[in-house]
Amino acid sequence: MKEKIYTTKKNGMPVMLLTILVLVLGVVAIVFGGIGIEGQQSYGVPLLVAGILVDTLGWIPFMGLKVLKPQEALVLTLFGNYKGTIREAGFYFVNPFCTAVNPAAETKLAQSGDSSGEKGALSLLNVNVPNVAESAGKKISLKAMTLNNGRQKINDCLGNPVEIAIAVIWKVTDTAQAVFNVDNFKEYLSLQCDSALRNIVRLYPYDVASNVDTTGDGQADEGSLRGSSEVVAERIKNEIQSKVTDAGLEIVEARITYLAYAPEIASVMLQRQQASAIIDARKMIVDGAVGMVEMALERLNEKQLVDLDEERKAAMVSNLLVVLCGNHDAQPVVNSGSLY
Repeated sequence: MKEKIYTTKKNGMPVMLLTILVLVLGVVAIVFGGIGIEGQQSYGVPLLVAGILVDTLGWIPFMGLKVLKPQEALVLTLFGNYKGTIREAGFYFVNPFCTAVNPAAETKLAQSGDSSGEKGALSLLNVNVPNVAESAGKKISLKAMTLNNGRQKINDCLGNPVEIAIAVIWKVTDTAQAVFNVDNFKEYLSLQCDSALRNIVRLYPYDVASNVDTTGDGQADEGSLRGSSEVVAERIKNEIQSKVTDAGLEIVEARITYLAYAPEIASVMLQRQQASAIIDARKMIVDGAVGMVEMALERLNEKQLVDLDEERKAAMVSNLLVVLCGNHDAQPVVNSGSLY
């Protein structure tokens, strides 16, 4: 079902004033009818009956008064048939028997805009208008909304449990599809966010891992949840959008707001990361130490300061490596005797 605009003018104020005038005339008719009956006038009974009928049925036009603020919409049905959507801000008068429909009006999610529905009533001459208060809670917001999806525990492609949460910015683009194509478009969006998040996270490792294909092209790549957060968020957005298009929703943006290992393996993974960092640091130290030893031997040969045999060279290399690669400062032993 596609959205269609309800064709009506912004004539709510004239209709309201005219209805008030009719109600006032009804009250006047009741008063003069009563006076006429007491004076035994022939017009007394008809005027009293007319005034009662006017005041009894005169409130019906108030049911057709609709007030819309910017970026709001009302989906109207008449006896079960979709009549159209009002999207422009203003004060309208529509068919009094049209009802506003919003199945997600009472649904509260962890998102912006989900405050208690506005309650209002038009009270003029002590006449309450319940339909205005009812339609206030049936309005559909056309603003960009932010859905904060709660943390979920999901296994990455290596089977490690991670906790991840996303924030999804969305808005309603087709009110008819949002109301009639799904039972509750807010709950539907929340469910699709959970499903898309699980589908995408299962394709990536938390950190870069070897022999892992995250793109589906058959070749290993360096994609990861931590290192490719923007790519992962874009894939999550596209996955959600493919599911909610028929519900008249547009996904503006999706962002990862929380990412961490699950508590049961967080300490182990921290130790693993620390060990990996220590190994990388040691590799760098050893590479530098070997380069320095090599440079020292070359300089000694160039200057011909001392003639070392292979055994002495090996001892010198060993001592230099111990000094350069050790965690503590060296404590040399001075040999004051001869070389041999």
